[in-house]
Amino acid sequence: MRADTVIFLLSLCIVLLVMIVIYQRFCFRTGIQAKLKEISKKLECILDTNSDEEIMVFTDDRVLQGLAAQINRLLESRRKAKADYRRSQIASKKMLSNVSHDIKTPMTVILGYLEIIRLNGDPAQEMLLKVEAKAQRVMELIGQFFTLAKLEAGDMNMELSRVNINEACRENILDFYELLSQREFTVDIDIPEQTIYAGADREALQRIMFNLISNAVRYGADGKYLGVSLRTDRTKVYIDITDRGHGISPEYADTVFERLFTMEDSRNSQMQGNGLGLTIAKNLAMQMGGDITLESQPHIRTVFTVILKKYSIKL
Repeated sequence: MRADTVIFLLSLCIVLLVMIVIYQRFCFRTGIQAKLKEISKKLECILDTNSDEEIMVFTDDRVLQGLAAQINRLLESRRKAKADYRRSQIASKKMLSNVSHDIKTPMTVILGYLEIIRLNGDPAQEMLLKVEAKAQRVMELIGQFFTLAKLEAGDMNMELSRVNINEACRENILDFYELLSQREFTVDIDIPEQTIYAGADREALQRIMFNLISNAVRYGADGKYLGVSLRTDRTKVYIDITDRGHGISPEYADTVFERLFTMEDSRNSQMQGNGLGLTIAKNLAMQMGGDITLESQPHIRTVFTVILKKYSIKL
């Protein structure tokens, strides 16, 4: 065989060998990339859905196997942390509920004895009245803690039905009529003639309205104004509770519905609050599939808006 032919064949073999090596590396790299994309997509799905799945990779590549194993270790730590957090939350809610109940019982007895003494005309009646008022305040606080504990534990039964919101608004304003008159509030009521119905729990709505109007009277006292308006659109019902007091500063706007949140003014004995009223109102609204929002321009206009679902036959 001629030398140039041999050289040509050898060159051809080398080229083919190089092409084979390049092709194998390309396939290997492409396979690695595909597996990495698969891992990334699966991990994204797990995080987005907050599921407890693991990463499963079918490959002979030890590097990918090791990567999947380490990711699964992290996911396992995440699962344990979630489980511990849930257990802690359940335990704290049960503890709060139990403590509230344990305190409520003796306080009820104390109030009973105080009432008997007061009715019998004890000479120290003025002091007894003060003690009774303080005991009543403690009972109110315990009741709020108990309500919040039940809400957060999911033990509050909501019975949604057709509720006449026009009527509910008028009733709640009348409940505060004497107090508003004593404090010389201007009351602005904007309730349409046409009856508006929402799907709500009547008792929960009463609690929400009471808390929001109380809040407006307490913290909006310097503005001496209370506005209650009712409006609706195709799917929602909106109740606006408005005051013109000192309002809520922007730095508090995101935390005003948090548990035990109180502004500095709550230290004033004339406007004391425990920070639970708005939290309870928000939770009740959300349990009914609604919400409560806030818009505030200090010393100009502060509006809490209760949003409820419009009544439909499906409720």
